[in-house]
Amino acid sequence: MARKLISSGSAFEKTAGYSRAVADGDLVFVSGTTGFDYGRMAISDELEEQVHQTFRNIAAALEQAGAALTDVVRANYIVPRAEDWPQIMPLLGRYFGEIRPASTAIIAGLVDPRMRIEIEVTARRPAAKPKRKPAAKKKAAARRRR
Repeated sequence: MARKLISSGSAFEKTAGYSRAVADGDLVFVSGTTGFDYGRMAISDELEEQVHQTFRNIAAALEQAGAALTDVVRANYIVPRAEDWPQIMPLLGRYFGEIRPASTAIIAGLVDPRMRIEIEVTARRPAAKPKRKPAAKKKAAARRRR
């Protein structure tokens, strides 16, 4: 499968020269994603809402690439305030508790002081289902074998 660039429509992507995600082969690499609502170009002050919006943004990028949150194999979390981590952990568990991707959490500053979390993920797209032969082709193949 050819390399596919995926955009959220955010002006940040063109300005900074990056894609929200890149699908290459069976892997999908989602850039660091924050809780911005790109439709409104706004971000909530509430930590919990930022986490949920971040996951909505990631899920939308994965969907465009033919994957889903359940396909995530690696997650990196960047949090600027260490004191937020205890509140963030159970929220992450709601999304990744069953699939448990490999992950790393880093306490570091983000480019906008309103951002309280950034998440970067890698996913493996599900294997394509084999295409079925149309019934007419199956019957013709069966006759030839006789």
